[in-house]
Amino acid sequence: MKKALLIIVVFNLVRLLFLPFMGMMPQDAYYYFYSEHLSLSYFDHPPMVAYMLYLFSLVFGKSIITIKLADFVITVGTQWAFFAFSSKILRSERKYISWLLLASTLMISSLSMVTTPDVPLLLFWVLSLNSLYVALFRKNNWHWIWAGIFMGLAFDSKYTALAIPAGLFLFLIFSGRYRGYLQTIWPYLAAIIVVLVSWPVIKWNIDNEFASFVFQSSERADTISGITIHNFFGLIGTQLFLLLPVGFAGLWWVAYKYFRRIFIKPNQVNPELWFLLAFFLPMFMGFYMISFFYWVKLNWLMPAYISGIIILARYLDKKWIKWQLLFSGVFHVLVMIEVLFYLFPIKSDDTWFGWKDFANQTEALWSKYPDAFVFSEDNYKTTAQLMFFTDKKVYGRNVIGKNALHYDYIGDDLNQLKGKNALFIDSHQRFSDDKKAGENLPAINHFFESYQELDPILIKHRGKTVRKFAVYYCIDYKGIEP
Repeated sequence: MKKALLIIVVFNLVRLLFLPFMGMMPQDAYYYFYSEHLSLSYFDHPPMVAYMLYLFSLVFGKSIITIKLADFVITVGTQWAFFAFSSKILRSERKYISWLLLASTLMISSLSMVTTPDVPLLLFWVLSLNSLYVALFRKNNWHWIWAGIFMGLAFDSKYTALAIPAGLFLFLIFSGRYRGYLQTIWPYLAAIIVVLVSWPVIKWNIDNEFASFVFQSSERADTISGITIHNFFGLIGTQLFLLLPVGFAGLWWVAYKYFRRIFIKPNQVNPELWFLLAFFLPMFMGFYMISFFYWVKLNWLMPAYISGIIILARYLDKKWIKWQLLFSGVFHVLVMIEVLFYLFPIKSDDTWFGWKDFANQTEALWSKYPDAFVFSEDNYKTTAQLMFFTDKKVYGRNVIGKNALHYDYIGDDLNQLKGKNALFIDSHQRFSDDKKAGENLPAINHFFESYQELDPILIKHRGKTVRKFAVYYCIDYKGIEP
């Protein structure tokens, strides 16, 4: 026990000490923008991540380290909640195996250092499962109330939390011993509490024509294309990275073992395993099936791994834990080297590198055009980073009539900008030289009388340009047509 706890403490201490070296990710900046515009909910996500950052900023002020500290502290809370939950199910050394499996993953490192709605989601997900377990298996009915509260808070974190009541329903339906709970008041009382706690999100959607629900459901469904194997293998790669080889292979073994058993010999699956499987197998298998048609993001499967890891820990030989820890050490060292030295520049805006330098150069350029406003065209990244580092108003792609996520919902009247000039910043993720882009921009021509390209903003590392932003001075904004 002491050795396992020491290893877990070391992992988390390394993460804590590394926080100051981890630069600002676009997600960090965007969700901090959330926290500066507090709302019942937001266009693309529920509000919990905003409230989390707001509270930490009240205490520690506005800084990159404050954002990272919020992620770290909440994720430590998630680990402790997991330790308590797994200890109720696993006995002896098996619970320590589950602790080490979780704490050693790059999933936990990612949650500790990069702000996403999954940070609070994972905490309330674990607390929900823990309360449901106590309510069901220890027959403590008052924990149905706690389960309702935690499930509601999980939904206030991310819509993925709908999988918790769905998993509970599956368990109750297919478990003969516990199906009788459907004839009691407790599951329905928990459901009422979920709705009450989730009411801010529901109210925001009612007031905004269910924009967030539509965006996260039908609009995403509309982007589904034909079958592609590329996305499936991409998902395998990201999950292998998050879980490391032992955890990744082990969870696939669990999925195979029990997917067959629940159809062939369902009576041989004990109720506790049914309970864990209900919150693991549907999400795990479901997202892998979806990946043949749609790009499944790196973090979407994270909640499923909570119960999956507990199942895996029941069977995993201790020698594999040694391999897991070895892989973890190697992978973490490689990631830290990349973060510190940026040996392999990332051809994407999803990077921690260069944003502060970019903001400084943009602000210097802006001072030459003090009457101009600044906007960018990507979904949220450039705009969010500029607002964080400059503390100035920066606009999104709604300036040129495109959907701009929650930037569309903060009350900006873009027609008040009519007649003004603007600096348009356009990130070029893949470029061959440091010259001007020389592109024709029909959208800019439509919303401005004219434009001229200025010298690009270049981010250099060891004398080599690693990031490039094209800059355009746009003249006489025409506003948005009604």
